[in-house]
Amino acid sequence: MNTPSPPQSLAGVRVLDLSRVLAGPWCTQTLADLGADVIKIERPGHGDDTRGWGPPFLRDREGRETAESSYYLCANRNKRSLAVDIASPAGQALIRRLARDCDVVVENFKVGDMARYGLDAESLRTADPRLIYCSITGYGQHGPYARRPGYDFAVQGLGGLMSVTGERDGLPGAGPQKVGVAVADLFTGMYATVAILAALRHRDATGEGQVIDMALLDAQVAMLANLGSQYLVGGSVPERMGNGHPSIVPYQAFEAADGHVILAVGNDAQFARFCVIAEHPEWRDDPRFARNADRVRNRETLVPLIASVMRNRPRGDWLAALETAGIPCSPVNAIDEVFADPQVRARGLQVAIDHPEQDALPMVASPLRLSATPVRYRSAPPMLGQHTDEVLREFGWPPREIDDLRERGVIG
Repeated sequence: MNTPSPPQSLAGVRVLDLSRVLAGPWCTQTLADLGADVIKIERPGHGDDTRGWGPPFLRDREGRETAESSYYLCANRNKRSLAVDIASPAGQALIRRLARDCDVVVENFKVGDMARYGLDAESLRTADPRLIYCSITGYGQHGPYARRPGYDFAVQGLGGLMSVTGERDGLPGAGPQKVGVAVADLFTGMYATVAILAALRHRDATGEGQVIDMALLDAQVAMLANLGSQYLVGGSVPERMGNGHPSIVPYQAFEAADGHVILAVGNDAQFARFCVIAEHPEWRDDPRFARNADRVRNRETLVPLIASVMRNRPRGDWLAALETAGIPCSPVNAIDEVFADPQVRARGLQVAIDHPEQDALPMVASPLRLSATPVRYRSAPPMLGQHTDEVLREFGWPPREIDDLRERGVIG
């Protein structure tokens, strides 16, 4: 006899997802992973912009390329897709009707767009004051930049992240760098998730919904963390350090004979052990290097010495010796090496979900680990409009009205 699965944390919560690209979909995918019923609204015949952001695209069972990009697939599992033309009055009326039976609305249109459609927070919450309405924009609902389109790359620059990312000035390859993934989008999506959960808790206690104003710039400035505090408290402007650390040496990536190794020496005892492994015991007794403060002052001398030694042995040899000695270290893995790593495999960070075009779509797993209400992978990212009829029937539309809406181009 099969034991029924426990209900998930957000079972019974219904989310109307009017967002696209990454920040909004990242938020709603997290809610969906936790059990929320997320209804993704997409433009008929086009869908989420990221559906076309490829290659690579998913291949079907016969090996043919489909219209499902890997980018779209990364942020839309456990959702249902309903294709609606919200630029049409009939589509707007349909969205308003759906919103009356939803707990949360998430949108990331430009400031003012939703008001033109009659789908803004004030309009929808007048019909249902319990509704939680989350807007995600580049710069927020007010301020001199409010009406600018928001892009992760621009926000990484404006919000200071690129000023502290990249090689130090004066060295080869110096200059500002963006982070390799869209972290402003992703952090905003995660902050939006937290805000929605807090708003649901508040509604449970008071019966009142609320409006959430999320901005990529706000999230980016917040995630400056200790560097932002360094400036505000101490008045010093942080600079790019490459892979180095401003106050610990050696604490950076070094090139080995066949790849890169991160060496993170956290104290003087670890440095002494490293010197033995590196076959340069004289370094530990050198007054320029004996204490961390000395190593920081003399990094321009010490780091090239270590770099020269590290290049003489393969990565595996260094890692084995460093780990045995209890010195924090790590390989710098390529993405294929990440998913082959034994710890990544042990943690189950790759999952497979059945998809209409493929029997086992590989996906990156959720990192959320809950003992009583674990994440479930109920469904693959939906095809465009895959659930249009299903959702409308569920919300009370009779088949004849659904056919009429499709004939008029309101739904797809």
